[in-house]
Amino acid sequence: MAKVIIISAPSGTGKSTIIKWLMAHEELRLALSVSCTSRQPRPGEVDGRDYHFISDAEFRNRIAAGEFLEYEEVYGGTLYGTLKKQVDDKLAQGFNVVFDVDVKGGCRIKDFYGDNALSLFIEPPSIDALRQRLTDRGTETPEKIEMRVARAEMEMEYAPRYDRTVMNDVLTDAEQQTMDILRDFLGI
Repeated sequence: MAKVIIISAPSGTGKSTIIKWLMAHEELRLALSVSCTSRQPRPGEVDGRDYHFISDAEFRNRIAAGEFLEYEEVYGGTLYGTLKKQVDDKLAQGFNVVFDVDVKGGCRIKDFYGDNALSLFIEPPSIDALRQRLTDRGTETPEKIEMRVARAEMEMEYAPRYDRTVMNDVLTDAEQQTMDILRDFLGI
């Protein structure tokens, strides 16, 4: 039976890097859940790969129709969410579905799937290390970095609600620890 893997982490923790590494391991039979959003695509983003880009009105109609497994309104009215049908289709095809999702959505998905889901929280070694990683990226203003750090502090309060926690201090160690946890959960 296919399973659900929920991975959450503060921005800059290395979650996307770890997920990309896991996706390359075919024996895990992973399929990434692609979220919907009401925002416009950023340069280089592709509909259906990065997100399903839909209008605000369509998003709200789908909420009213009960089509979302979880959704959240963030960053000034932008909607993000996961369609139930998309996940169900991938599970029915025998894929283990991976969610790269915020902590609130992660908790909702875990509640929905129960023991058929593993929730995994990736944490930074410290807030100072996270701040330095965000600074080293060179993609954000100091104000945006402080906003992300404040959000990270809130997100880290959710870590005890997750089944397992992996600290990403050394990336290769965090990748291997995550792989070991997934193999155990999937019975591989």
